[in-house]
Amino acid sequence: MASYQADQLKEQGNAAFRNGEYLEAEALYTQAVQKYSRNPLIFTNRANVRIRLMDWNGVVNDCSKSIEITGANAHNHKAWYFLAQGQLGLHHPNEALTSALTAYDQVLHPQPTAKISPKDLETFSAFVLKCKKAKFAARDLERLRRQGDLRAELESLLETQRQRDLDEVTTQLGRSQLGNIEASERSHEITTTLDDKITSLRTVFGAADPAKHEAREVPDYVIDMITFEPMHDPVMTKNGHSYERATIYEHLKRSPTDPLTRDPLTIKDLRPNFGLRAACEAFWDSGASEWIADWS
Repeated sequence: MASYQADQLKEQGNAAFRNGEYLEAEALYTQAVQKYSRNPLIFTNRANVRIRLMDWNGVVNDCSKSIEITGANAHNHKAWYFLAQGQLGLHHPNEALTSALTAYDQVLHPQPTAKISPKDLETFSAFVLKCKKAKFAARDLERLRRQGDLRAELESLLETQRQRDLDEVTTQLGRSQLGNIEASERSHEITTTLDDKITSLRTVFGAADPAKHEAREVPDYVIDMITFEPMHDPVMTKNGHSYERATIYEHLKRSPTDPLTRDPLTIKDLRPNFGLRAACEAFWDSGASEWIADWS
C-alpha cells in the first residue's frame, strides 16, 4: 500500500517536473519518499529536480541513497550521472570525474534490458570530458598556487565570489523570491560574467609573463572518447568518429559496434585519420608531454 501511494506521488512529481514546476515536484517526491523510502527511482527523480534548483548537496544525498538501494555494483547510470553533476556543482572535480566515468561505462556496456540511445552516449561522454577538464583546471590552479602565484590567488577569489552569488540565487529560489526561469538566467549571467573575468585575468598575466602563464590546454579534437586521453594514432570509423587505434581495437574485442552510435563496426572498417594524426603530433610536439600527467 505504501509503495503504491509513493508511486502515485512520484507520477504527480513527474508531471510537475515536466511542467517546469520544480519546487512542487520536489515536494511531491519528498512526500513519496516519506511514504516509501526503498524505491531508488524516487531519489533519482528528486535529484534531477534538485539539479534544476541547484541544490547540489541535495543532489549528492539523493543519488547516494539511490545507489545504496540498488547496490554500488548494480547498473544505475542516471544516479551516477546526476551524482557527478552534484559533485561538480560543489567543486569536487575528482569525485565528479569518478562518478561520470562510472555512468559512462554503464551506458557504454549496458544491461540487455537497458534503453540507451546514441544521444545518451554523446551526452554522457561530453560530461565526462567536462569533468576531466575541471579536474585538470583545478590541478593547474593548485600548481600555480604552490608557486605563490598572484593569478591563482585572484582566480580563487573570483571562484569564491561566483559560488557565493550562485548560493544566493539558490536561496532566493528556495524562498520563492525568484522564479525558475529568472533563477536560471541569473545563474547563467553570474557564470558567464565570472568566466569572462577569469579569461581576461589569464590574458593579462599571460602577456606579462608568457613563459610562466602559457596556457596548458588539451584540445577536444585530440581526445579519444573511450579513454578520454589524448591520442597518438587515431583511426576513423565509416561514420567519421575517431578513436585511438589501440583503444578501439580493445573495444571491438568485446563489442563489434561503434561506441558512440551502436552501429556495427569491425577492424576492417577503420581507416587511419592522417589529418588528425598530424594535429595530435603537433599537440605532443608543443611540449605537452612535460605536463600531460596532470591530465590523467
